[in-house]
Amino acid sequence: MFSKFTSILQHAVEALAPSLPLQEDFVYHWKAITHYYIETSDDKAPVTDTNIPSHLEQMLDILTQEESERDSGETGPCMEYLLHHKILETLFTLGKADCPPGMKQQVLSFYTKLLGRIHQPLLPHINVHRPVQKLIRLCGEILAAPTENEEIQFLCIVCAKLKQDPYLVNFFLENKVKRPDPKRPCVEGVREDLASPDTGQPQAEGQAAESPEEPKSAAAQSNNNNVNNYNIVTSLLNLTKSPDGRIVVKACEGLMLLVSLPEPAAAKCLTENTELCELLTDRLSAFYKALPMSMDPLDIETVESVNWGLDVYNMKDDAAIFTGKRALISFLSWLDYCDQLIKEAQKTAAAVLAKAVRERFFVAVMEPQLMQTSEVGILTSTALLNRIIRQVTSEALLQDMVYFLLGEEKGPETLASIAQNPLRHRLIEHCDHLSDEISIMTLRLFEHLIQKPNQHILHSLMLRSLEERNYLENKPQEEREPVENGQPHDFIDLEEDPLFGDDFSPENRLSSPDWLSNSPTHSPYHAKPDGKTEVHKIVNSFLCLVPDEAKSSSHVEGTGYDTYLRDAHRQFRDYCGICQRWDWRGTPKAMEKCDLDSPFFEGHFLKVLFDRMGRILDQPYDVNLHVTSVLSKLSLLPHPHMHEYLLDPYINLGPGCRSLFSVIVRVVGDLMLRIQRIPDFTPKLLLVRKRLLGLEPEGLNIDHMTLLEGVIVLEEFCKELAAIAFVKFHASASTSP
Repeated sequence: MFSKFTSILQHAVEALAPSLPLQEDFVYHWKAITHYYIETSDDKAPVTDTNIPSHLEQMLDILTQEESERDSGETGPCMEYLLHHKILETLFTLGKADCPPGMKQQVLSFYTKLLGRIHQPLLPHINVHRPVQKLIRLCGEILAAPTENEEIQFLCIVCAKLKQDPYLVNFFLENKVKRPDPKRPCVEGVREDLASPDTGQPQAEGQAAESPEEPKSAAAQSNNNNVNNYNIVTSLLNLTKSPDGRIVVKACEGLMLLVSLPEPAAAKCLTENTELCELLTDRLSAFYKALPMSMDPLDIETVESVNWGLDVYNMKDDAAIFTGKRALISFLSWLDYCDQLIKEAQKTAAAVLAKAVRERFFVAVMEPQLMQTSEVGILTSTALLNRIIRQVTSEALLQDMVYFLLGEEKGPETLASIAQNPLRHRLIEHCDHLSDEISIMTLRLFEHLIQKPNQHILHSLMLRSLEERNYLENKPQEEREPVENGQPHDFIDLEEDPLFGDDFSPENRLSSPDWLSNSPTHSPYHAKPDGKTEVHKIVNSFLCLVPDEAKSSSHVEGTGYDTYLRDAHRQFRDYCGICQRWDWRGTPKAMEKCDLDSPFFEGHFLKVLFDRMGRILDQPYDVNLHVTSVLSKLSLLPHPHMHEYLLDPYINLGPGCRSLFSVIVRVVGDLMLRIQRIPDFTPKLLLVRKRLLGLEPEGLNIDHMTLLEGVIVLEEFCKELAAIAFVKFHASASTSP
């Protein structure tokens, strides 16, 4: 009570007294603080019962006023006094001793406000960055300490200052061998240090020879092979373990600022001498292991996206929606933080952090789950992996995740080598799993994967198998084997097929256009006056694949081929935007440079898709939708070899080779035979289409439902391929000179 009265009286006196010059006023407030320690014997009275907080605030106000009255960058006498008398060093000593109780909070607050309010660069001064370093070491030492809020505010303002001037981080990389470990000073020693009128002077004189060396030493340590200690990162990592969620978020924000600093020495120290990698991966693994063993894939797919730090929730509501939602949101939130951190990180640090996530989470935790034999476990882990693929956006993390899933091999794939990477082999095989749910989920996974902006995905799954174009016939016309029923190269005799037109001469084939070159070479076929006719021939080849008696879309309004054009145009434009920065060739590899004699293997992924496509009449409707969706995405790729292999009906396939068109031709041949054995085929087909569109209510079961649904999917898929071919041709023609 008496101290509060004294404080009020002092403020009244200060208000009535004539104003002193700023420096005198500043020195007065500092001396008032030092005299408290000299004159007071009560060590247990809290600092809030003293005038110390008021004097510190007055000192800050004076420093702020002084800077505002001077030219930018000019140091005033008050700031000179603070630096010369090592006031921050003294305050650190008082804060570390926490004398009187609560002094640590006051010191942290003073440092924070000083760095935040003063615009001139303070951290380069040795009498600023050295006590700041020492104070940083005190932060995060005790979990759930009463000073946590002030600690995180102080650390964040230091991080913000380092973000403004990244070179300053070299002052904060301390050599572990040289790092001092002073014992906790006693209050009596503090009083002795404060007893002289010129506070800090004896220390300044005793250390005058060391002061000029300190910044130089810090810079030298940051550029050699010494083991440096990155204390600010360590303190922030400790605060991420706080039970207070707000403190955790602030600590994560501080770490994100630090990883983005461009200084190579800081990046090296961050990844090698701190536990940041362990924090990211251990917490990610812990959140993943906390998930239920079995979850509905739809729940995983549809749970709302949560940005890290914003996962506000209601436990009762979450539990009512589905079991495990809270755990799932926590996992996805931390995954988002890891992803954003790696995206913001300096390049070398990002690579190290991503590799750590790959080795310590993907390989150690996720791979055993994906390789298990339990169908329930496979389905849940695949659904989670699919969600992870959708969520990852950082280039470095995406690259390491792709290497984890598909391996790093770049050479041509062979039938004998498909099992060399067990996880890749297992995932692709799951596209043709006995469980339709697992097949659908894995197909969805690959559909999302091939749309990610990573060149290795498409190269690993498809392009490396098509690089040599050895799917083409490599014999002169007169030496080619005669075509017989059941041979792989079905469309050599398309001229005799009543489904197609008469003009199939080689010179009228559509040349694969130059998709990506800004100034593509002018195709000789584009110059022909019948160039437009050529693309129509290709479009008609796909539209006429399904015979009229197996078509039903003409009987339902709004299901024509033109409905696919808009989507194809948008999707192709998006793909081109992704692929333009890749080193894809603009035209097919010259035949004379191709190794046409090497045996052709379409690759494990296309093999499974083609096998699935060949069974489209005998598979569930949902499986067919996903198989055709993946194939249509591949057909949209602006790569000449993919276009030729998937969308050119007129290529001459080599013996034993198949293409997407040849697979569909065989399916149509099988369909024509089976139609004959189904009475009232056309009315049933139309009824099924209307039911699928919701135009007819569900009624009695219809015989051959799977076949009828397969025919509808086949017809729609052929229309989609026709639209893709049309859009790709005209997109290329519009960029030709």
